[in-house]
Amino acid sequence: MPPDYLPRHFQSVWTGTPLERKRVLIRCYHGLGDTIQFIRYAPLLRAKAAELAVWAQPALMTLLEGVQGIDRILPLHDGTPDWERDADVEVMELPYIFRTTAETIPSTVPYIHVDPAPVRHDNFAVGIAWRGGDWDPRRDIPFSVITRLTKVPGVTFNALQKDAGPSERHEALRPVIHSSSDALATARIMRGLDLVISVDSMPAHLAGALGVPTWTLLHTGADWRWMEDRDREHRPWYPTMRLFRQSAPGEWEPVIARVAMELARLARLLATLRKSSRT
Repeated sequence: MPPDYLPRHFQSVWTGTPLERKRVLIRCYHGLGDTIQFIRYAPLLRAKAAELAVWAQPALMTLLEGVQGIDRILPLHDGTPDWERDADVEVMELPYIFRTTAETIPSTVPYIHVDPAPVRHDNFAVGIAWRGGDWDPRRDIPFSVITRLTKVPGVTFNALQKDAGPSERHEALRPVIHSSSDALATARIMRGLDLVISVDSMPAHLAGALGVPTWTLLHTGADWRWMEDRDREHRPWYPTMRLFRQSAPGEWEPVIARVAMELARLARLLATLRKSSRT
C-alpha cells in the first residue's frame, strides 16, 4: 500500500529496486539535522547511480552545494518533484540501502565543505545552542543553566540559537546568528570557532559534519542514533564529537558542571600553548 497517507517522516520511499546506473532522487522528509547527518551517503550513492538529485529543505540548499556527489538540488515542497528519475529514496533510508552497521558508518569528516567566516575573538572561541525543535522539549536546557558556562574564564562565547528570545540574552554570550541567517551562514561561523556545544539538534549535526570539535548534550532518553548501549561517550557518526549524557531525567545541572570543568581545562591548555608560542 502506498504510504502517502502517513506524515512525511513516517513514509518509506525506496521500493527495493537496484540503484545502479539509475537516476536517483533523495527525498529529505525529516528534520534539518537528519538531512545533514545522512547526506554523508551522497558520494556512496553517486558511485552507484547515473545521476543524483536531492529534494531538500530550502533552508539547506546552499549548504548542500558543499557536498560531493550531488548533481542537482531541488527545493522540497508539498507537490511532486519536478525531475525525471528512475528511483526515489528517503534520506534516512540510506543506511539501510547500504546495510550500515556501527562499524561501517561512513564517518570521514568533513563531508560538508564551506569556507570559514572571520569570527572576532581573543580567547578560546565557543558556540552554544541550548534548545532544539518543538517535538521533544526534553532536549532543551534552561537558559539560566546553560549560561553558567559563561563563568569559565578565557573563553569567548557565541550564541548559535537562531530563535533566541528577548529573555535569552546574556552580556557574555555574543549573538552571531540572526533570523535571516541560513544554514550556510551558520556553517561558516562554526568553521571559525574552536568548539561547538549543543543539545541534540541541527547545530550539533552541522558542526559534526563540518569536522568542528563538538560537545553534544543528551537527555536520558536520547535518540537511537546516539547508541546508548555503547560506550557512553562513543560517537560513531562524528569523529570530532564528544557526548555528555544526563544521568537522571531532567537534571542538566550535573551535565553543565562537567562541561564547565572540561571547558576550563581546555581554555587553560590553549592559553598555555599560546603563551609558549609567543616566547
